[in-house]
Amino acid sequence: MLADQFIIVFTAYVIAAGSPGPSNMRIMAVAMKDGRGAALAVASGVVSGSIFWGLMAATGVSAILSQYAQALVILQMLGGLYLLYLAFKAGKAALSSDKDQLRPTDEQKATAATLYKRGLLMHLTNPKSILAWIALMTLGLGPGSSSHTVLVILAGCAVLSVTIFCGYAIVFSTAPMIRLYRRARRWIEGTLAVFFGFAGLKLLLIRI
Repeated sequence: MLADQFIIVFTAYVIAAGSPGPSNMRIMAVAMKDGRGAALAVASGVVSGSIFWGLMAATGVSAILSQYAQALVILQMLGGLYLLYLAFKAGKAALSSDKDQLRPTDEQKATAATLYKRGLLMHLTNPKSILAWIALMTLGLGPGSSSHTVLVILAGCAVLSVTIFCGYAIVFSTAPMIRLYRRARRWIEGTLAVFFGFAGLKLLLIRI
């Protein structure tokens, strides 16, 4: 029975973390535009953010946090504004000339630590991450669950998190993907601008 619970939790996590979202789209964009190292730094921040909310959910802190609407609203606003900022950057890149794109970008000039912080910020300011982890813990933990069960869920999801987010960074930084980006740069950046803009406005305008 316990094995079935783990399968359900891990499957739900793969679907939630692997499906296209702001974090995955950001990793993908950085990978194609600025290379594997930059993308892995961003992905590491996203992974850390995911593990952080997992720990908070496991200890019940995020369940308490979810009861305070003001705290979630603040996170929602910060996340929405950050996504709109990314939409602005992507839109600016889409409208720029190829000559302008040869200049070093913010990601190329940034240190690994800065890129890590950007990935971390993106995940920590996404209130949906908190709610998703609460749902996962609800799926995996019952009245008689032990600390061992919690550790297995956290460890398993941590491994899946590294695999999924760093996998995006590796796959989309391959030569074919970089060539695709160079050929369709404006279309890709324009699509990202629309995606981030929609996601940002959704966070700002829709109640959780």
